[in-house]
Amino acid sequence: MLRTLQNTISEHNKRNEIILMLLMSILCFTFSVFRVFYSESKLFLFLNWNLFLAFIPWLLSTLVIIKPTLQNNKITLWVLLFTWILFFPNAPYILTDLFHLGRKSAMPLWFDLILILSFAWTGLLFGFLSLWNIDNLLKKTFSEKWVTAIIIGLLFLSSFGIYLGRYLRWNSWDIMTHPFALLCDITDRFINPFAHPRTWGVTIFMGIFLNMMYWSFKLIKNQEVQKKYHNEHY
Repeated sequence: MLRTLQNTISEHNKRNEIILMLLMSILCFTFSVFRVFYSESKLFLFLNWNLFLAFIPWLLSTLVIIKPTLQNNKITLWVLLFTWILFFPNAPYILTDLFHLGRKSAMPLWFDLILILSFAWTGLLFGFLSLWNIDNLLKKTFSEKWVTAIIIGLLFLSSFGIYLGRYLRWNSWDIMTHPFALLCDITDRFINPFAHPRTWGVTIFMGIFLNMMYWSFKLIKNQEVQKKYHNEHY
């Protein structure tokens, strides 16, 4: 009875999550299209591509959660998790698109700020919801302490990925198309860390920032889940 109630709540939350993310994505797209027609400039249309890349890790982790049979096939599961790790940095990466703010354009600065923040928040939410799924998946195998350590590590790894994308212009799929060049850039930064202060500055401080945001997000989400469970159960 208790497990059935928990499953019902989980399914209800997942349905609401899918609806919310769909509506937010449509709203972001609408903002970007409005900007094109108003300013006659395609300057920020690339945000839609970045949001699509942020959508991929959420899609992969959601598939694993809603289709438990995927968890039973170890090869499929590891392929999905590996792909998730490659694409996960694309979710918080959109935060760095704020660097483009202030370019000369026909649009007011406040509109461009709202536009980029809308994409950034939606992308970040895709990332955190997907990480929440991975968190729940890891708890089936590891203890709470180990899961916490892994999640913290993944957020710092994501920050390193953000650096690779923003400053070195590497993409998630370059591990397949240019593996040796990518590996060379990564290895150099570990062998000669003091020669690359920006690398570790971005990785450390962005990692701290993402951890602050994720654990705040998780605290709020846990409280909502507990409140809903209490209302349903009592």
